[in-house]
Amino acid sequence: MATTPGFLTDWPWKHLGNFKYVILGPWICESVYCFVRKEEYERDWTNFLILPFLVSRMVHNQVWISFSRYRTAKGNNRIVDKGIEFDQVDRENNWDDQIILSGILLYVFNTLTYGASNLALWRSDGVLISIFLHAGPVEFLYYWLHRALHHHYLYSRYHSHHHSSIVTQPITSVIHPFAEHIAYFLLFAIPTLTTVFTGTASLVSLFGYITYIDLMNNMGHCNFEFIPNWIFSIFPPLKYTMYTPSFHSLHHTQFRTNYSLFMPIYDYIYGTMDKSTDSLYEKSLKRQEDAPDVVHLTHLTTPESIYHIRLGFSSLASMPENHKWYIWFMWPLTLWTMIINCIYGRIFILERNSVEKFNFQSWAIPRYNLQYLLKWQSQAINSFIEDAILRAEEKGSKVLSLGLLNQDEELNRNGEVYIERHPKLKMKVVDGSSLAVAVVLNSIPKGTTQVLLRGNLTKVAFSLASALSQRGIQVATLYKSDYEKLKLATTSNFVLSNTFDQKIWVVGDGLTEEEQMKAGKGTHFFPFSQLPPKKARHDCFYHHPPAMLAPPSLQNMHACENWLPRRAMSAPRVAGIVHALEGWNVHECGDKMIDVDQIWEASINHGFKPLAFAE
Repeated sequence: MATTPGFLTDWPWKHLGNFKYVILGPWICESVYCFVRKEEYERDWTNFLILPFLVSRMVHNQVWISFSRYRTAKGNNRIVDKGIEFDQVDRENNWDDQIILSGILLYVFNTLTYGASNLALWRSDGVLISIFLHAGPVEFLYYWLHRALHHHYLYSRYHSHHHSSIVTQPITSVIHPFAEHIAYFLLFAIPTLTTVFTGTASLVSLFGYITYIDLMNNMGHCNFEFIPNWIFSIFPPLKYTMYTPSFHSLHHTQFRTNYSLFMPIYDYIYGTMDKSTDSLYEKSLKRQEDAPDVVHLTHLTTPESIYHIRLGFSSLASMPENHKWYIWFMWPLTLWTMIINCIYGRIFILERNSVEKFNFQSWAIPRYNLQYLLKWQSQAINSFIEDAILRAEEKGSKVLSLGLLNQDEELNRNGEVYIERHPKLKMKVVDGSSLAVAVVLNSIPKGTTQVLLRGNLTKVAFSLASALSQRGIQVATLYKSDYEKLKLATTSNFVLSNTFDQKIWVVGDGLTEEEQMKAGKGTHFFPFSQLPPKKARHDCFYHHPPAMLAPPSLQNMHACENWLPRRAMSAPRVAGIVHALEGWNVHECGDKMIDVDQIWEASINHGFKPLAFAE
């Protein structure tokens, strides 16, 4: 939102939310109906192609979003070191509004304007007219419009909304108030309407010009430089006719320089070229890929999770994972991503964060929860994990934490397999078990005298049961086999329960829906496993798997970790960070555990907080 919102700041369909696309419904229905009912010689291909073109624009923008987020996570050629936060993601979630507006205008002009229908595929004269009119009037008028928008009156009411994003990403390019977009559409209409009124318009000149604007807008707002300098060496005048991401990034950090649209020539002419433009360009090109101090190794969860990760849809990634109904309509794309992941998938960088001069990265294995349950997939998954460990070691990382099912006991004995294979490993491997125990212990309400322990008896379960007993809390189990295993592991205070009336359940993988249905109303389920239980009750309280809130100093958090709330991090991920910050020179895998109280205090001292602070 602008500092002092002016007239026509909000989009007219803002109140419709995700149903805003219904505005295009009447035109789309009419277009399809006419195309189907009319004879072939009467069909208007221009009108019919508007919808596919709008869809292609959305795909084009999404490709830039995913590509940009992947590149900025790697760090090579990054321009601005600051991160993106959730408020910027929320502010930029309406990037598709301008596509809806363009669809309305295209349908209206196609219907009402003579010469805007039944366009030829290609006309050389129309393409040349569009090029010359853009390079001349459009670029010139935009430069002075942009300078006017930086006048205090217009800036505070309109353009400050766009400049709220200091660190840009491709979709930042179209984040403007509605009134400002109207001004831009009038400006960009100069070439298109000229070709229409002169009878030289074609599908290429119309759709091609809009695609060019999208391309240059997205490219110029990337926070990494990728235009090679050999292009400007071969053709030096190009520096006056094509901007670079670092050129426009300076406009967002300095505000009073580099006003040009896509062609910097007017900044040269009028003396508003930033003096550090060339040096920043060279510096960004030379910047190497980040060397992370800590790597958190996670994996995909469900086939639909590809849309919820940071590289997917930004609006979904910024919220706890909750599959939307419209995702099911994308099943063909979901299926293809599954096939590609299974055949060609490679470990990829998911996210980059930093705190206290430490750099962290999250890497993802292209495998799903279901595949971790298949024994014949174990060797391939272990190969992925081992490869990630060796890559992180090569990069000089201090700690690698195993997230989700990458630390499964049956898969790799909580990571101990890799330590045995590589005894000279300098990097420490952490499974986060100690912190998971600490989080659950400190989440259970004070005054609790008995808890029901249910789920697979893992390393965390045994340690948790022992710690609860030491605190004077009786641990009840439902099955004799679990009771006997716990008694063998420790002589603490355990009891075999014949009832389900405990109000506090500490649960892990293996909890069934039938067992949940036997719990009393108002029961609290505290997971100690990495995956949350499948909810079977609406009258009980389900808490998150072990996790903590990140400190305010932790930068570049703008995506939720799976089902966790904003700025929450899973226990293994936090444990890896704390391990590095504390400089602990021990592995935490296999049967090894760190003192529960020690790691809890260390986490609190570094600014991490219990999830209760988010409620």
